[in-house]
Amino acid sequence: MKIRFTKMHGLGNDFVVLDAINQDFVPTPAQARFLADRHFGIGCDQILVVERSATPGIDFRYRIFNADGGEVEQCGNGARCFVRFVHEQGLTDKREIRVETRSGVIAPRLEADGRITVDMGAPRFLPAEIPFDSETDAAVQSLAVDNGQIDISVVSMGNPHAVQLVADVDAAPVARLGPLIESHPRFPRRVNAGFMQVADRHAIRLRVYERGAGETLACGTGACAAVVAGIRRGLLDSPVRVSMRGGELVIAWDGAAGGAPAPVMMTGPAVTVFTAEIALPNNLT
Repeated sequence: MKIRFTKMHGLGNDFVVLDAINQDFVPTPAQARFLADRHFGIGCDQILVVERSATPGIDFRYRIFNADGGEVEQCGNGARCFVRFVHEQGLTDKREIRVETRSGVIAPRLEADGRITVDMGAPRFLPAEIPFDSETDAAVQSLAVDNGQIDISVVSMGNPHAVQLVADVDAAPVARLGPLIESHPRFPRRVNAGFMQVADRHAIRLRVYERGAGETLACGTGACAAVVAGIRRGLLDSPVRVSMRGGELVIAWDGAAGGAPAPVMMTGPAVTVFTAEIALPNNLT
């Protein structure tokens, strides 16, 4: 079976994008793992699937599969690639579209300078909505990890994030603590682990160990969660430049207006690498 795909990236966070409108294909977990494999498949952090939405007023449905084959709720870098893809493939001529995800509707917009801004929706802090085993939605929570305690800020941007402050992001123990935080029993659906260094009130450096993918060069929802966490803790002021190993995003958040959290706005690039076909092995189901 041959399928057509496009390889894209947002700040080095790379994706295989599948048009499921013009070809009848959504990957099984085994097929997703094959496509994501950097030795035997194409290689990517996540697979993005473009579908038509059945909901009136919504342009597309956006599905995301991690490299381990699991389907997840949201991906910020992928959302930017999504809007560039549907424009380049002639699937829409709208500069702003409404896209249905597993965690709700997002509204990406293609800017005049080629960058893409995504309304990522409002952050969520209630433990049951993340989900996180806690009796409080306090901005700082203690987590027992590796025979010690670390302070984290827990935020959902449609997917769960645990953000901790570090003095030097380059020296942060991402490879050691990332997997322990990701699979911590207090996060029943696992969690993305962010390591944030505050440079000044409008700039941070960030590394993210992503659920089901490991450390990536950039994480859009992770950048949103880190900025929200920093503003809640009184460390940052909007807008914030987020520097990751793959490049920079600009995140804006106005905090809680009238008691309800404002939406988080994310602006950054999305790049198409190439389009091709791949033959899927027949033994993958």
